[in-house]
Amino acid sequence: MNWIKKVLHIGEKIKKVIKKRATKEEIESSDWISCCKGPVLKKDLEENLWVCPDCTKHHRIKPKQRFDILFGKNNYEIFKTPIPKDDPLNWTDSKSYKDRLKAARKKTGLDCGMMVVNGSINNIKITAVASDFDFLGASMAAAEGEAFLYGIQHAIENQTPFLCISAGGGMRMMESLISLSQMTRTTLAINELKKNNLPYVVCFTDPTAGGITASFAMLGDIHFAEKGCLIAFAGKRVIQATVKEELSPDFQTAEFVEKHGFVDKVVDRKDLRKEIGNLLEILLKKNSEVNSELSNETTRDVEPATKAAS
Repeated sequence: MNWIKKVLHIGEKIKKVIKKRATKEEIESSDWISCCKGPVLKKDLEENLWVCPDCTKHHRIKPKQRFDILFGKNNYEIFKTPIPKDDPLNWTDSKSYKDRLKAARKKTGLDCGMMVVNGSINNIKITAVASDFDFLGASMAAAEGEAFLYGIQHAIENQTPFLCISAGGGMRMMESLISLSQMTRTTLAINELKKNNLPYVVCFTDPTAGGITASFAMLGDIHFAEKGCLIAFAGKRVIQATVKEELSPDFQTAEFVEKHGFVDKVVDRKDLRKEIGNLLEILLKKNSEVNSELSNETTRDVEPATKAAS
């Protein structure tokens, strides 16, 4: 028994010597963040819009950080969107859904995983939505659907273009069919936006997958994507096992889907404001010319009818 005690005693000493693994809280409060070639100062990343200066990896950022980049720091209005009843199905697995929502709200400071704002680029008023991946993986549920519809309604009422900055893994399983129905609701809302001849622009960010890719994220008039972001429906391993073929290393990246026509342009984060502004100037000018032509045609058709009636 003596030798066992000695081994245990040595083990305890080793535990004390080896540094305890850092907790999530310690990592988040650190001045460093891990990237391609090791630790990078958060300050340096922030100055470079959270893009690694060495490998150009676009790190995930919060909706508020995105809107600060697009519209200018705090130069936009944040809307309070309707929040439906929490946990309509009384879902519980290893943890209750209500507790998960409470933790997500505390972590992000948001009521749901989607933020809706009104800002401007090149003096063009824009209604925009962005998802927060830290809110239950930016999955879609009833609250996120309400936020998206609120943004669409605001765009139609104020005749502004609508910008969607997508992220998330799909529909939220804790709300089952209620969650899945958001695919239909958001699609119908986008149809109303297009009936009003208002541009709908989508920017894919990392990661955009599942039901989000299969619904509102793929229905834009123009699709941008941040460099290197994941754009997928099913997982790479599932597809590889199904087709029984080796897939390319860049499969499901923004660059890969751009080559195959799913994305119109892959854009660096620092250029996104300029690209969206230039695009909207062209689209709004074209819409204005089309509406003017339609108005002139209507006038020409009405004049002979008026003369004949008189």
